[in-house]
Amino acid sequence: MSVKRTKRGLGIAATAVASLLIVSACGGNEAGGDGEDGATTKLSFANSYPDEHPHNTCGAQVVADALKEDDTGVEIEVFSNSQLGPDAERFASVASGDIDMDIQGASAISASFPEVGALDAAYAFDGPDALFEFVDSEAFEGLKKRMLEETGVRVLDVWYFGMRHFTANQPIKTPDDFKGLRMRFPDSPQYLMNAEALGAEPTAVAFEEVFLALQQGTIDGQENPVPTIKDLNLPEVQSHVSLTGHQVGSVLAIISEETWQSLSAEQQEAVQAAISDTRDGDRKCVEDAEAEIVEEWKSSGEMTVVEDVDVDTFRSQAEKFFKSEYKDDQLALYEAILAGASS
Repeated sequence: MSVKRTKRGLGIAATAVASLLIVSACGGNEAGGDGEDGATTKLSFANSYPDEHPHNTCGAQVVADALKEDDTGVEIEVFSNSQLGPDAERFASVASGDIDMDIQGASAISASFPEVGALDAAYAFDGPDALFEFVDSEAFEGLKKRMLEETGVRVLDVWYFGMRHFTANQPIKTPDDFKGLRMRFPDSPQYLMNAEALGAEPTAVAFEEVFLALQQGTIDGQENPVPTIKDLNLPEVQSHVSLTGHQVGSVLAIISEETWQSLSAEQQEAVQAAISDTRDGDRKCVEDAEAEIVEEWKSSGEMTVVEDVDVDTFRSQAEKFFKSEYKDDQLALYEAILAGASS
């Protein structure tokens, strides 16, 4: 018989409201629950994105709906917009079993498992097709196994986040164009390495503070996928978007191994299928949004879209940097990625 289990104390949220959300979110059913007696295994599924972002409308919510229609007794509750804390804190909570499932970028995870950061290296992949070719390879299966062993977190699949581009109040076509600019990068080892690899001067600013920092002149520019640039209302404080495509953004759909082992084999299969079956639809939503927004900017003039970027120079500079800076497992992973791209 399945009974509801109580997980360890969370201590994630900074406010009472967030604390209440976490308490209500966390805790599924006891190991082996299969829903046959009518009990429901409730799992929390967290992320950092607004409700209208493709990772929610075409991602997490699609997963929740699919499992709701299934008869395995698994119910997903989605907690978007960093309700359960910022990325780094949430990953630790997934590892401890306090949050069941999450969507995390490789760079955020690299603070706990450095090797995986190479997935976010600048110009590691040429585009989403190359990304998913690698994700479906034996090399990635090995990475998943090592990450599980070291962190207690299982990777279910990878979703496309969008090509990352730079915004500023001037074009950025070559590494020289970064001179004198304070560019915001996320505060993670891999993103800061990307900045150095590309020739930019990085300034770490919290995601939630990017608009204000640009408005106040604390930073001069930043980098993000097109849908995120729009979500943050950056056209109000930035005049140019340069389509550098310097990173194929991706996120890993992850689950606590404690939670995973508490599910029956049938439930595990259902959760895995719901996540993996969502990959293509989520990607299409992101790509459709990218194309629509860029065309909107071009037609309205809301942002100047800079397309004549010297990508070859950026790419060769980045590759030389990472081959010099990466060591051991991270270098091996990076070289495996490059080998896949050239095959």
